[in-house]
Amino acid sequence: MTQTLNTPKNEAGSRSTSPSASRWPLAGAVIAGPLFLGAGVAQGLVREGFGFTRNAISQLALGDPGWIQTVNFLLTGALLLTGAVGLRRVLRPGPGGTWGPVLIAVFGASFLAAAVFRADPGGGFPVGAPDVGTMSAHGAGHMAAGGIGYLALSAAFVVLARPLAARGHRGWALASRIAPVLVLTGFMASAASVLVFTLGAGFGLCWLAAVTVRLLTGASPSGR
Repeated sequence: MTQTLNTPKNEAGSRSTSPSASRWPLAGAVIAGPLFLGAGVAQGLVREGFGFTRNAISQLALGDPGWIQTVNFLLTGALLLTGAVGLRRVLRPGPGGTWGPVLIAVFGASFLAAAVFRADPGGGFPVGAPDVGTMSAHGAGHMAAGGIGYLALSAAFVVLARPLAARGHRGWALASRIAPVLVLTGFMASAASVLVFTLGAGFGLCWLAAVTVRLLTGASPSGR
C-alpha cells in the first residue's frame, strides 16, 4: 500500500522538475557568445592602441588590464561547457544528441585553453608592440586552440541541423549547414584582414546562441 501511494507522488515530482532541470544549463550556450563579444567590444573601445581593423579581441588579454579578457575567456568556456551538458539533456536520444554536445564541449574547452595560452603582441598592441610580431610557443598554442575550437563549432552546426530539421525548422537547418562556410572563411581571411576574422568568429558565436534558443523553444518531434 505504501509503495502504491508513493509511486504517483514520486512520478509527479519527477515530471514537475525534469523539464527545468534538463533545460536550464542550455542557457550557458545562449549567454556565452553575446557575453564574450560584448565584453570584448567594450574593452576594445577603451583600451589605448587597440584597433578592430588591426587587432584581434584575443590580444586584449595582453597588458595590465589583460586579466579582464582572461576572465572573459574562462567564463565563456565555462558557460559553453554548461551549455553542452544542457544540449545533451535536451537532444538525447534524438538526432544530434551525442556529437552535438561533444563538439560544443570541445569549443568550450578551446576558450579555456586560449585563456592559458595568450595571443602574441602585434599590430601595435599593446602600445609599443611592433606592427608585425613573432610567433611564440604560447601564441602558437593560442592559435591552435582557436582553430580546433572553431572547427568543432562548424562541425556542430552541421550536426545540429539534424535536430532542427526533425523539429520542422528546415530553414534553420539549411542555414546551420551554411553557417560553417562563413565562420571558416573568416579564419582563412585572417592573414589578410583581422576584422573579417573577428566578424567570422563573432558570427559563429551569435549563430550558436540563435540555434540554441531555437532548439530550446521549438517544438519537439513528438509535438510537446
